Amino acid sequence: MTDFWRPVSAGVASVVAGVGVAELVSAFVVQNGSPVLTVGALVIDLAPPWLKEGVIAVFGTGDKAFLIVSLAVVVLVGAGVAGWLERKRPPLGRILIGIGGAVGVLAALTRSGSGIVDAVPSALAAVVAILLLGWLAGMLRGTEPSRVAPGGRVSRRRFVGATAATAAGGAIALVLGQVIAGGFRAATATRAAIRLPAAAKTAPPIPAGASFDIPGLSPIVTPNADFYRIDTALQIPGIAPQDWRLRITGMVEHEVELTFAQLLALPLEESTTTLTCVSNEVGGDLIGNATWLGYPIRHLLAKAKPSADADMVLSTSQDGWTASTPLPALTDERNAILAVGMNGQPLPLEHGYPVRMVVPGLYGYVSATKWVVSLEVTRFDRHTSYWTDRGWSERGPVKLSSRIDVPAAGRQVNSGTVAVAGVAWSQHVGVSAVQVRVDDGPWQAATLADAISPDTWRQWRFGWDATPGTHTLRVRATDANGLVQTAVERDVVPDGATGLHTIQVTVA
Repeated sequence: MTDFWRPVSAGVASVVAGVGVAELVSAFVVQNGSPVLTVGALVIDLAPPWLKEGVIAVFGTGDKAFLIVSLAVVVLVGAGVAGWLERKRPPLGRILIGIGGAVGVLAALTRSGSGIVDAVPSALAAVVAILLLGWLAGMLRGTEPSRVAPGGRVSRRRFVGATAATAAGGAIALVLGQVIAGGFRAATATRAAIRLPAAAKTAPPIPAGASFDIPGLSPIVTPNADFYRIDTALQIPGIAPQDWRLRITGMVEHEVELTFAQLLALPLEESTTTLTCVSNEVGGDLIGNATWLGYPIRHLLAKAKPSADADMVLSTSQDGWTASTPLPALTDERNAILAVGMNGQPLPLEHGYPVRMVVPGLYGYVSATKWVVSLEVTRFDRHTSYWTDRGWSERGPVKLSSRIDVPAAGRQVNSGTVAVAGVAWSQHVGVSAVQVRVDDGPWQAATLADAISPDTWRQWRFGWDATPGTHTLRVRATDANGLVQTAVERDVVPDGATGLHTIQVTVA
């Protein structure tokens, strides 16, 4: 058994050291050059939509942590295999590591806006790991089965010590690289020093009757720390405000360029808007409501003067992600904005700092570009975006839906009057009614909280006279146009899930 684990440990130690050195170099040289993160980003790009949706359905906003852990496991297993191969059939182990390094280089070079320097960390990781594996494998071949031998042979203790030191050094370098990179991002972002200007146009006050005091019911405004996050960025782009630029190009009479300072000097407006992810399943929690501060995109587009036959704006994130937004959604009177603030604070880094898009009524995959740096006015028949290239629909209007928050599914409650409550939404249309059905009984009207605007969700509540036993609760909403939420169940692909949120509750 030791004949197996010694070469495996040599492979793992070599690769850990290589990755650690690469992470340390990446922290100083290439902010987004981490081999693990660049390969992870490539995996996200290449993974089929059904796999991405499955991961999101199981892990929710923990999808990135799951991917990173999975990649780490794959790398460690591959490293062990490389060590074993190097012991049995040299130089196959070093060749395998070289292939892994080539994948990292490819991942780095295929990222948007990348250059040759972005491939340096992955290439360095492979070189260091290959050299160390050759050294440790040679040391391993120089050991004797049971004891130190004369003639310059190497003891087992020396091999074990060298392997442990290699792994420990790599681990220290990896952690140090992450710490330095985190400090660099925080230093360059300087978010803490940002002081947002007062809004030239404040959001209407949230009515006192917009929120019910029911434990477990989602708050009418989602705290920043609890707001869902779904994107493709494994490493949050660190953009210094003084370096941020937005360019409006394409089918326009006049190209427009805007700096962060110029954006803050414009008359900014507040608005409360609910955002929803297209991956949100019926009853899911990939939805949140916040008060945003920003500048209406329609004013900037008016300055650029789009061509009469343009029908789409392709927005691009600093990390290369793209979204295709229908041009009318950015030029009509809805408050589609370049947002700089969220709930009275500068945008959190993970939510798009320093600038993101917020567009009422559209799922985020076609509108809510974080870390936005360009808007290209174009046509749907000329350009596609990240998710439409992967089978999702072009336009993505948010679908009418509702959710039961309390009681929680599977919860046991006492008989008598039980508060059933939740939220309903039909962004940019508004909700006019919510109904609840108990078992196979009739649909009964719930009480709606006051509306903030058509662009936000509404809370609702229903007093249920609960009797002992197991019961099924369903909810449906009606929008401001009289459309009743459909009971037809459809998957999130290609343009959002449909169906009625249904839970079972046991009454004691």
